[in-house]
Amino acid sequence: MDEQGQIITDFFNRWTNSSLIEIVISAIVAILILIIGRWVARLLTTAFEKALQRTEVDETLVNFLRQIVYYSLLGVVFIIVLAYLGIPTTSLVAILGAVTLAIGFAMQDTLGNLASGILIIFLKTYKVGDMVEIGDQFGTVRAVGFFHTELRTPDSKLLLVPNSDVMDGNIINYSKMDWIRVDMTFGIGYDDDLRHAKKILHEIIAGDERITTDPPPIIGVQELGDNSVNLAVRPYVKLDDFLNVRFDIIEQVKLRFDEEGISIPYPQRDVHLMGAQPSANGSS
Repeated sequence: MDEQGQIITDFFNRWTNSSLIEIVISAIVAILILIIGRWVARLLTTAFEKALQRTEVDETLVNFLRQIVYYSLLGVVFIIVLAYLGIPTTSLVAILGAVTLAIGFAMQDTLGNLASGILIIFLKTYKVGDMVEIGDQFGTVRAVGFFHTELRTPDSKLLLVPNSDVMDGNIINYSKMDWIRVDMTFGIGYDDDLRHAKKILHEIIAGDERITTDPPPIIGVQELGDNSVNLAVRPYVKLDDFLNVRFDIIEQVKLRFDEEGISIPYPQRDVHLMGAQPSANGSS
């Protein structure tokens, strides 16, 4: 008989040869160990929770870690009770370890999202209400879970981003900054007055109280395009004013350019016919 079989045989022999009083006493002691162990587990878990709260860790992470600590302590108490009753725990622990390892391999992606979620909450990468850009996704954070982050996109769609994708990509948190830059480009014709166009843009920007002067707005020639001279306009605004300022500035530029006779070119193509002979009536 192997060692494990001998242990199991000894266990059954012990309880078979025990009197009813011994069995009852053992059961009562086991119940007391469970009750006291549960009380100690709650006490230690509460102390652990208060220690985390003093470090200003996110409440979501505190609750998660509290449950892990509590149920881990209960597991220890349960093993102690089994050992007291003479139940072989070595094999049980080995089986639990093997099962845990198998589950870990089967849930690698899920565990990766969980680990990333804990890091996001612990490092306070972003919080609910922040406007963020994750990879190529943009929106407002609705919830930060352990497995995914909920974003509300500008078109009011609910987007669930796996936390592992968040940690693997670039994260831009616009809410961390006091000001955000609005990037706009306006094209004028090559025959239009460049200085006058820039003056109009300066007047429009200066007349909007939502635009800050520190940092100052940027207005300049961005490039000489194929069909237009492109002017870059880069004012800084509060995050809440971003879209409204952008819409208003674009509208004002169109109206002022029309009033001042400054054209906004559109793509054009000149076609040259080479070697065409005119007909008798003058057409080619």
